[in-house]
Amino acid sequence: MSSKALVKVRRLGRMGFSRAYDIQLETASRLHEEVSAQQAVINNNTLITVEHDPVYTVGIRSKDYTVEQETLLRRLGAEFVRTNRGGLITFHGPGQLVAYPILYLGSFSKSRSMRWYVSTLERTIIDFCSHFGLSARTTEHTGVWIGDKKVAAIGIHGSRFVTTHGIAINCNTDLSWFDHIIPCGIKGKGVTSLSRELDRNVSVDDAHEVFLDSFRKHFKCETILACS
Repeated sequence: MSSKALVKVRRLGRMGFSRAYDIQLETASRLHEEVSAQQAVINNNTLITVEHDPVYTVGIRSKDYTVEQETLLRRLGAEFVRTNRGGLITFHGPGQLVAYPILYLGSFSKSRSMRWYVSTLERTIIDFCSHFGLSARTTEHTGVWIGDKKVAAIGIHGSRFVTTHGIAINCNTDLSWFDHIIPCGIKGKGVTSLSRELDRNVSVDDAHEVFLDSFRKHFKCETILACS
């Protein structure tokens, strides 16, 4: 690319999943309009960051989860939402840095490849973890791992080279929420957080700017803070 793409950062703070999803869709719609108009400069590439109220979300294989299972999870005090992202069930909640890149892939890669996109997300998270002195890696399973425990989940959707959904990094999340599910359908594996691995508290606020640094580095872009 001849110049770096510009990405707006919308930091939503604490927000329920459904409202944040509406914002994703509104942003993606504006981006699709720009792409369809073949504008020379894309102005609506956006990185949405948010800390959700407790919610269990499932991906496109949502039929794997019965109404009875949904009811049990809701009784824990969490929402339950069926989505169009890839992947199976996961949890989002306080203490978790959730990032939704709403991007036109053509702004970042000539190939516009979803495989490239997922790989770049993985490298971004691994680099982010390294800033905290943690050695993270990918495996045959989805997400990013420290040892045999998942520290970050990835679940995305793409339509006409525009991405929605994204990633969730456990900062100081209450990991007991994961005890009630098989995260991402991967049996026999655990979850972890930055705080657990470092044996000190690492909040979403502590992690946010570090994540933006890694995002800019691996997506080779500039960012600007947008009004939320």
